[in-house]
Amino acid sequence: MTRSIWAWLRILGGAAILALLLWRLGTGAFLDGLRVIDGPALTLAFAIGATTTVFSAWRWCLVARGLGLRLSLRGAIADYYKALFLNAALPGGVLGDVDRAVRHGRDEGDVGRSVRAVVLERTAGQIILLGAGVTVLLTVPSPVLTQLHRHGAGVAVVAVSAAVALALVLLACRRLRQGGSRIAAGVRTGLAEIRTGLLARRNWPGITLASTVVLAGHLATFVVAARAAGSTASLTRLAPLMLLALLAMSLPINIGGWGPREAVTAWAFGAAGLSATQGLTTAVVYGVFAFVAALPGAIVVLTRTAARLRGEAVVRALEAVRAVAPVSPAPIMNGSPAALAVGRSPERELARTGA
Repeated sequence: MTRSIWAWLRILGGAAILALLLWRLGTGAFLDGLRVIDGPALTLAFAIGATTTVFSAWRWCLVARGLGLRLSLRGAIADYYKALFLNAALPGGVLGDVDRAVRHGRDEGDVGRSVRAVVLERTAGQIILLGAGVTVLLTVPSPVLTQLHRHGAGVAVVAVSAAVALALVLLACRRLRQGGSRIAAGVRTGLAEIRTGLLARRNWPGITLASTVVLAGHLATFVVAARAAGSTASLTRLAPLMLLALLAMSLPINIGGWGPREAVTAWAFGAAGLSATQGLTTAVVYGVFAFVAALPGAIVVLTRTAARLRGEAVVRALEAVRAVAPVSPAPIMNGSPAALAVGRSPERELARTGA
């Protein structure tokens, strides 16, 4: 019950944000986001999306193998494309990741570990995004840096509170590791999988590289979207705004990824002295680019659905044949026709006739 309520709150929250944007900025920015897209920009965004998908799938392979699960790069790419398509086409933005985690877990016979592998894989990407975002937002002139200077005392209090909370969480985890409860066992398992899945010497360089390439690809897609929307701002000026939009995309309140991204981009462009309408148009173009880049996932869905239906049809046909097929006759053995006619064995027939 609680999960369904939370799912509906996420969808309604994303819908409310989009409705507010429509009320404040009108439909023009959304329609412009569709009109300004041309073939070369769409092709470039699709190519960038293919690159980020391959590196995301490779990151997933590294984490899964670190946890002792088998996962081929080819299968991971197909599953990742399917997940991206489902995330973009369905409300919530995470159903695709749930699907690939459960599917892989069933194939490997360990759904729990597979789910944790997907969580760790996505967490690795978020860590790189958060690190890059905080670094840029604290060093490059942007609306966020302006707000930080204006409210320095409040920001310091929040930062100290966050640091204390993190320290308490780490201390609690350390104490729980020494207990014998199920929670303690879960904490030990989680920490062990973080070490083997993310921090192992054979894994972390590749995971870091893959996450960096994926982040660069998302930023490049945003640049293409901004240029298609008519923005001529420099990359230095756009970088903090784009990272802020990517951070907003991590918020679990959206409809297929739409909602916070558009709101934050519109605010950031307006606060940076650019047009809020242009910021919203840029976010819309980015959303279209992301959806088009995920379309190969639709092919994966259709192909696997057709294969499953063919398999089910074959099974039904075999069952039908077995249901109507006559019972196989007993093998014919040497004996008289009379013995075979009455179902007697040759030995009994010989005994009856006295032969």
